[in-house]
This record gives sequence, structure tokens and C-alpha cells, in this order.
Amino acid sequence: MHNPDRPVEVEVVERVEETPSIYTLHLRFTDPEVASGYRLLPGQYNMLYLYGVGEVPISIVSDPDHEGLLEHTIRSVGRVTEGMERLRVGDRMGLRGPYGRGWPLDKAEGRDVVIVTGGLGCAPVVSMIRYVLNRRERFGRLVILQGVKHTDDLIWRRQYERWQALPNTQVLLAADVGGPNWPFSVGKVTVLFNQADIDPDRSIVMLCGPEVMMKASIDRLLALNVPADSMWLSIERNMQCGIGHCGHCQVGPHFVCQDGPVFHYPALRPWLGVTGF
Repeated sequence: MHNPDRPVEVEVVERVEETPSIYTLHLRFTDPEVASGYRLLPGQYNMLYLYGVGEVPISIVSDPDHEGLLEHTIRSVGRVTEGMERLRVGDRMGLRGPYGRGWPLDKAEGRDVVIVTGGLGCAPVVSMIRYVLNRRERFGRLVILQGVKHTDDLIWRRQYERWQALPNTQVLLAADVGGPNWPFSVGKVTVLFNQADIDPDRSIVMLCGPEVMMKASIDRLLALNVPADSMWLSIERNMQCGIGHCGHCQVGPHFVCQDGPVFHYPALRPWLGVTGF
């Protein structure tokens, strides 16, 4: 049985540059036995280790059944991620995981799935989107609302266009600042709720992004009569150990690395957006 706390080795089999500062690494376990025992859920993350530099928590964006390959989309923002940016096909690194609680698959089946994301925080929901699309008969409508600050911040644009062309799927995009030839909405992600086809009685909502964005979106959803019990959110904190020991990621009584990163909104409501938590 795979032990998520035991570091294992992975090899880079493909590298995709999404933007000048964002890249996707396709990783494969070098030990076939580890690969056969590894299991993940959409919304979980791995601790990726760059030898001699350090490790960071990175969301998994691949489908759980993606033939033993793991995809991680990474933004180059610090020493470790800048070092990982220099990795090329054939290079190796360390991995621990998967960690954390993923999206509530059992509660989502048979319902419409509404995805709301903002900024560059869309990676934690991509695996869920792929999960739904690869098992389409288990779910109702798929509604995706994505907001970015500037049109240049939108990654996976072609992927969004492919999703939009699929049946029973609605994709709405918005940018705070619309660049030349931007064909979508201009404004915060909340402007998209006026266009979204959301049935409050049969929808489950999954949110990810800056907490101020999620709080504003939740207010709009509540105004649309979507029950608080139907909302789940993935939050970011300074996760350093992944096993609940260091305490850096504590939010109220919760440790994001173990109790999250996906939380049921009612459980996190008292601390969402509160400074110091």
C-alpha cells in the first residue's frame, strides 16, 4: 500500500509553458510499484520536493485515472518553484502525497456542478472539471465561472473553449481589465452570475481563489437562494509540512493541510476572510 508520507521519486515526462511565469509539469513515478498503489481524489495536492532546495504544496490537476501520470500547474513565485521551472524532460524530483481532503464526489453525483474561480487559483478545480467530463453520465449540468485580473492572466484558454463546446456545459469568463479583442465579460467574476444557468435546488457549488472573491461570490449565491450547505471551497494557506505538525496553515480550529484544502462552507464561515486566521 502506498504511504503518502514516504518520499518517492518522479520523473518529468513533459513540460508545458502556460505563460511566462506559469508552467505545467507532467510527472511519472520511477517505481512502477509506487505508481500502481498511488490513489488521488480531485482537489488533493502533493508536496513536491526539489533536491537540495526544498518542497512546496502543489494542487494536482490531472484526472485520478490518468494512466499513472500526474499533472501539476505551478506558478513561479519563490526559490523552490523558480528552481522547478528549470526542470526539463528526464529530470527527477521528489514527491510526498497525496494530502488533504478533496471535493465531495459523493454529494456531487446526480447534481449540477457549479465551479467558481478567481485569479490564478483555478488549479484545484481543474481535476474536478476533468473528473465530471470524463464521467458525464453521473452529473447534471456543468457551469464554470472564471474571473481573472487581466486577460493575459487567463491560462488554458483553449481548454475553456473546448469545454464550452461540450453539451450540457456552460463556460463564462470575465477579466477586471479587458485587453484588445477580449470577447468575454469585463468585471469581477461576480458579474457572471447574471448569465449563469444555476438551479439553486439541484446545484452543488465549488469555489476557489482569493478569499475576498469567494466571500463576494457566496453572497451572490445566497441571494440566488443557493443553500449554504451546497457550497464547498478550497483555500490556500502557508502549508509547509502537509501533516498538521508545523501549524502554519491553521485557520480557526482547522489545519488546511489535513482538514482541507477543501472545506464545507458552513464549517469555515466564521473564519473566511478574517485577518489573523
